Amino acid sequence: MREITYAQAVREALTEGMTHDPNIILIGEDIGLYGGVFKVTEGLLAKFGPERVRETPISEAGFVGAAVGMAMTGKRPVVELMFMDFLWVASDQVFNQAAKMRYMSGGRVKVPMVIRSQQGGGRGNGAQHSQSFETIFTHIPGMKVVLPATPYDAKGLLKTALREDNPVIFIEHKLLYNTRGHVPEEDYAIPFGVADIKREGSDVTLVSLSRTVLFALEAAEEASRDGVSVEVIDLRTTVPLDLEAILKSVRKTGRLVIAHEAHRRLGIGAEIAALVQEQAFDYLDAPIARVGAMDVPIPASKTLEDVVLPGKSHILDAIRAIVS
Repeated sequence: MREITYAQAVREALTEGMTHDPNIILIGEDIGLYGGVFKVTEGLLAKFGPERVRETPISEAGFVGAAVGMAMTGKRPVVELMFMDFLWVASDQVFNQAAKMRYMSGGRVKVPMVIRSQQGGGRGNGAQHSQSFETIFTHIPGMKVVLPATPYDAKGLLKTALREDNPVIFIEHKLLYNTRGHVPEEDYAIPFGVADIKREGSDVTLVSLSRTVLFALEAAEEASRDGVSVEVIDLRTTVPLDLEAILKSVRKTGRLVIAHEAHRRLGIGAEIAALVQEQAFDYLDAPIARVGAMDVPIPASKTLEDVVLPGKSHILDAIRAIVS
């Protein structure tokens, strides 16, 4: 099977989706001639023209609001936000309009739109360009929330998102774009709400998502040298959440670590910990461990960023703490 980058996988999904569905329109800042700030949409303007790859002013509230209207009237807009941090400028359009319109209309109005953006740290971009927001989107009913960790998952999940009749928040990570992985050339899609067991194990369940999955796999490999078998589960989506996959693994291992790059306080790890405590408490042999970013703004300094953001060592420490 061929190997391509995460960015190429996303571009392929967009290209194939736009080729088969003329209602899919891309909209965002610098996505045409420049090809997007991370070059994901490079070449799409030449292929599909300015009517379907639409450059916008620097006005997230304006073009996200326009996309909501487009979705309500028959189009399938794919919005690219340069940084996920900028979504707050369009928060009313997303949280109060896109997420609620189908429910408030009794199902008569669909909002089939995808909001694509990247989040997370690791590049020294500072506090306003390095945040992770999946928990906030997960908290608001009415949207699907997707966080692929590999090129294979990125393409397959985006193909599903482009066919979805509800708004989808499709969260990429800025440091995943150059990672490579196997992606088949034939058409495929990955359903939402199906977690992926990236590594099987018997002693500890390690649940993660997005870029942190890569650190989780590294930590699991190192733990194996100490004789600890770690099962790594990649959530892939937080809405819908594949809780059954987590519970099944915990019932087998008796121990749970949840790792994500978002701030630890009230992160998705807190919700998963509560759900497991409610539904699988009798299977736990140790307290649930959560690993996340420190509850401070993400620093621009690389040295400080390495302290604030979780990595392999933080996850490994959590594993060792609950098996000791």
